[in-house]
Amino acid sequence: MAEKFHILVTRRIPNAALNILKERCHVEQWDNDDVMPSKQLVEGVKGKDGIFCLLTDKIDANLLDIAGKQLQVVSTMSVGVDHIDLAACKERAIKVGYTPNILTSATAELTVGLLLATSRRIVEGVQAVKEGTWGTWKGLWMCGPTLEDSTVGFFGLGRIGQTVIERLRPFGVKSFIFKTSNKKTKEFEDIIQARGVGFEELLQKSDFLISCCALTPATTHIFNKVAFQKMKSTSIFINIARGGVVQQDDLIEALQKKEIRAAGIDVTTPEPLPVDSPLLKLDNCVVTPHIGSATETTRTNMAVLAANNLINGLNDMEMEAPYML
Repeated sequence: MAEKFHILVTRRIPNAALNILKERCHVEQWDNDDVMPSKQLVEGVKGKDGIFCLLTDKIDANLLDIAGKQLQVVSTMSVGVDHIDLAACKERAIKVGYTPNILTSATAELTVGLLLATSRRIVEGVQAVKEGTWGTWKGLWMCGPTLEDSTVGFFGLGRIGQTVIERLRPFGVKSFIFKTSNKKTKEFEDIIQARGVGFEELLQKSDFLISCCALTPATTHIFNKVAFQKMKSTSIFINIARGGVVQQDDLIEALQKKEIRAAGIDVTTPEPLPVDSPLLKLDNCVVTPHIGSATETTRTNMAVLAANNLINGLNDMEMEAPYML
C-alpha cells in the first residue's frame, strides 16, 4: 500500500471534506474557526506534501520554502487567489487549486440583498424600531431609490455579475451596463442584454454600481476619490469583490459628504473591520462580514472541491479546478 501524503489543513472545515482528506492523507489541522497564527502556520507547513488553505492564509514564497521541496500542491477554499504567491508556486512547480463557480449563486443572492438593504434603508429602519424613534406614518420618512427603471452598472462581469443580472431582471431594471474589455464581444452583450462602456461612463451613468472584479494591481484602489466624485450623488455603491479595490478613506469621505447616496459592502480593509471604524458610524453604509458564500451548501461544496483538488494534485491526476499559472 502506498504511503499516505502529509498535508496541513489551516482551519476547521466541513466534515464531508475532512473525511475525504483523512481517507487518503495524514492530516494535521488547525482545529479552529479563527485564522491560524503565523507561528503555528510556519511550523505546520514543514515537511508537508500539500496545504489546504483559506483566503485569509498568506501563502508566500518564504512559507513555500519553509515547507520544503516535497510540497506539491496548494489548494485554497476560495475563488480569489490573491493570498497566494502564484509566481513563486510556478517557479517551484507547485500546483494550485481553487473553487470557482460553486459560490456564484450564493454571492449573487447577497449582492441583491445589499442592494435592497441600502436602497430601501432596511438597516436604518430596523434601528429606528429598536430605538423607539419610529413615529406615526410620514410621507417622506425612510424613502430611498428603487431598482425599477434604474441603470445598474458592473465593474467586473464574470460569473457572479452575470448571475446578479438574472436575479435583478424581475425588479424591472431599465438597463445594465458594464466596464467593457477586449474579452467581451458584441455577441456577449446581446446574449446577456447588457452594454459595455468605458470606466468613466460607468461611473457617471450607474444608479447602482456593483464591484465584483478580481483584485489585481490594475484594480487596486480603482474606486477612489476621483471615481466617487464622478458618480451621481444619488448613486449606491456595492462592493462584493475585495476590500482592496476601494480606497476606503475616500469611500468614507464620499459617504460623509453625500457625494454618493449610500454603500453596501461585504469586504473591507482590514478584515475584520475595527469596531471604531468610521464606516460603522454612517447611516448610509451597510457592512456585512464577508459572507458572500455563507450558505451551508455552498461552503460544504467549496471544501469538498478544494479537498478533491488537493488529492488529485498529489496523485498527479487532473484537478477538478486547477488555477492556471
